[in-house]
Amino acid sequence: MDPVSRASELRQILEHHAYLYYVLDKPEVSDSEYDKWFRELQDLERDHPELATADSPTLRIGGPPVDGLKPHRHAIPMLSLDNSFGHDELRAFDEKIKRFLESEQELEYLCELKFDGASISLTYVDGVLEIGTTRGDGTTGEDVTHNAKTVRGIPLRMRKPLPGRIEVRGEVVMLKAAFEELNLGKAERGEQLFANPRNAAAGGLRQLDSRLTAARKLSFFTYGVGQVDLNEGRRLADTQSAVIDRLKELGFASRSESRAVVGIEQVIEFVEEIHRVRPTLPFGIDGVVIKVNSLDLQEQLGFTARGPRWAIAYKFPAEQAFTTLNRIFAQVGRTGVITPVADLEPVQVGGVTVSRATLHNYEDLARKDVREGDVVIVQRAGDVIPEVVGPVLDKRSGDLNVISEPSECPECGTPVFRKVGEVALRCPNRSCPAQIAAKLRHFVGRKMMDIDGLGEKLIDRFLETGMITDLPSIYRLRERREELIGFDRLGELSIDNLLASIEESKTRTLARFLFALGIPSVGEKGGQDISRELRTLDAIRTADYATLMEIPNIGPHTAGEVQEWFEDPDNHRMVDELIELGVAPIEGEEPVSDLFAGQTIVFTGKLERFTREAAEAFVAKMGGKSAGSVSKNTSLVVAGPGAGSKLQKADQLGVKVATEEEFLALLPEGSL
Repeated sequence: MDPVSRASELRQILEHHAYLYYVLDKPEVSDSEYDKWFRELQDLERDHPELATADSPTLRIGGPPVDGLKPHRHAIPMLSLDNSFGHDELRAFDEKIKRFLESEQELEYLCELKFDGASISLTYVDGVLEIGTTRGDGTTGEDVTHNAKTVRGIPLRMRKPLPGRIEVRGEVVMLKAAFEELNLGKAERGEQLFANPRNAAAGGLRQLDSRLTAARKLSFFTYGVGQVDLNEGRRLADTQSAVIDRLKELGFASRSESRAVVGIEQVIEFVEEIHRVRPTLPFGIDGVVIKVNSLDLQEQLGFTARGPRWAIAYKFPAEQAFTTLNRIFAQVGRTGVITPVADLEPVQVGGVTVSRATLHNYEDLARKDVREGDVVIVQRAGDVIPEVVGPVLDKRSGDLNVISEPSECPECGTPVFRKVGEVALRCPNRSCPAQIAAKLRHFVGRKMMDIDGLGEKLIDRFLETGMITDLPSIYRLRERREELIGFDRLGELSIDNLLASIEESKTRTLARFLFALGIPSVGEKGGQDISRELRTLDAIRTADYATLMEIPNIGPHTAGEVQEWFEDPDNHRMVDELIELGVAPIEGEEPVSDLFAGQTIVFTGKLERFTREAAEAFVAKMGGKSAGSVSKNTSLVVAGPGAGSKLQKADQLGVKVATEEEFLALLPEGSL
C-alpha cells in the first residue's frame, strides 16, 4: 500500500480504537498493538512530512514549546454554579424553580458527577478541533490548543463531523493511578509533590511545552456545549441528557454514572449513592451537578449574574480535618531520600483515620512553617496520600521551635547530600538499615513480588536477627526453615505458607520484577512500558540511553535512572544473585491468540492448575489483560476456593464468574 493510503488507514484505525477505549470503555486490542500502529504512523509522517495532518493522532505526544498562552474570550461565558451542602438546600432549589415556572409538576433533572479537575472549552469547525481554551475568569480564558491535542479523550476530529461551528465543554482530569505514578517519580527525584490530581491537571493544561502535558496522561469528560452554530440548527437535541448522548456518538467521553431522574427526592437518592461509591471512582470528584434536563425549560429559567438558574452543584464535605501535630521526624526511604513526616493526633479524614502525614521535603516544611505543637490542616491528597496542608496560625500558642533539616542520616549517621537540581536530602549509605528495610518492604508488596506473610513487622524481626540482610536473602530462608521454627509467635503452618509464597514469587512478570527492584522513577506503569518494549531482562540490563528513550512514556530522567541503576556493579551482582536463587521473571511474548482481546480478567482465590502469575501471563498471551480488582469493566472473574471480596463485588456488579475448570474449558485444545 502506498504511504498516502497507509497513513490514512492508520489514522482511521487509531481513531476507531481510541473511541472504543476512551469513550465506550470497551477496548478490542492490546496496548502493544495500538502502540505498534501509532509508531508506524509516526515513522510514515517522519519519512513523508507532507502526510502529516492537523488532526493526526501523533499530535498526542506534544511538540516544541509555544511562546506564551494567549487570551481567548468565550463566545458564551463559562459561568459558575451556585453550591448546596444539604438535602434541604436541594429541596429549596427545586421549589424555587417551580415558583419561577409557576408549576407544581415534578421536574426531570440530569444528575452528573462534579469532576475535580480543570474546565476546558473546545471549539470545532466542520468537525475539526480549532481551539481549546481554559475557563479563566469565566469570560476570558487562555488558548491551550497545543495541550488539548495531547489529551487522549479529546477528539481531534469528530467521528461524524458536524457542518458548522460548535463549542464542546468538559473537564480535564487526572486519574488517581496516573496521579500516583506522577508523584512517585517526583518523590524519587526529591521534587515537591502535587497536592492533588486537580492541581496536576490544571497545571498540565497551562504548560508552554505540550510534551510535558502529554507526560501527565490527562483524561477528558464532556458535560455539555456552549455556542452552537450548525447548519442543522442551534441544538444537538432537546434535553441535556440527549445532548450528552449525541456528543458520545461524535467521539466525546462521558461517564455512565450520569442519570436523568424525576423529582428532587430521586436527585437526593442519586447524591447519596454517588457519595457512597466516591472512593471507588478512578478519579476525584467533589460533588454532583444537578441540571434541569429540558433545554426549553433551561431557556425559560435563564441566568442570574452569577450563573444558570437551572443548575446547582451539591458539594460533598471537604476531605480535610484539623488536628494537633505532636512531632516531626525524619524518615529514610528505599532510595535514601530523607522525608520529614508529621506524627499527628489521630483524626478522621475522608473516612480514614490518619495519624501520620507527609511534609514532602525540608524546603516545603520551611515554606509552610509547620512546627511541633501546631494545630494543622490535614488532607488526603487525591483521596489517597495523607499530607499536612499547613498550620492554623491563629491557634499557635507560645514560641514553638522551628524544625531544621538534619545534617546527617537519622538512622546511620552518614552525612547527607543533595543531588544537583533536587530539593531532597539523601543518605548515600547503601548499608543504611532504614534503606534496606524500606527496599525489602517495597520488594514484597502486593503490586511487586506479592510475598504473602512477609509483612513490615516480620521484616523488622528478620533484620534484627540477621535472618535477612538484603533482597536475595529472602530466597535463602527456605534453607533456614529449622531456625525459623524457633521464632516466637511463628508456627510451622505460617512458616510453610510463607516459604511457599516466596517460592511462588519467583515467577512474577518481568514488569512487576522491575517495579520491585526499586529503580528510581520506575513505577508500576513504567515497569510495564519497559518490559513490553524490551521484552527480556537481558535486553533491559544492557539497554543504553538511546534505546530506553525510544520506549513510549519513558522520558529522559527515567531513561537515565534505569541505565545508571543497571550499570551499578552492586545492582548488577544483586540481580545475578536473585537469578541464581531461582528468580525467573516471566518475560514478554507477543499474543499468540486474540481469544481474550479487549477483555479484562480477574483471578481470585486459590488456583489448582496455575500460579496466579502464570495465569495472568497466559491471559496476556491470549491477547487479554489481567487486573487486581473487580470493576464494571471486568469481563470475567475466575474464582477458586477461598475467593472473598472480589467474588462478592463481581456478584454485585453482575460480572460473569467462572471456576478454574470452566476457565480452562474456554481455552483452545493444546494451548496450555
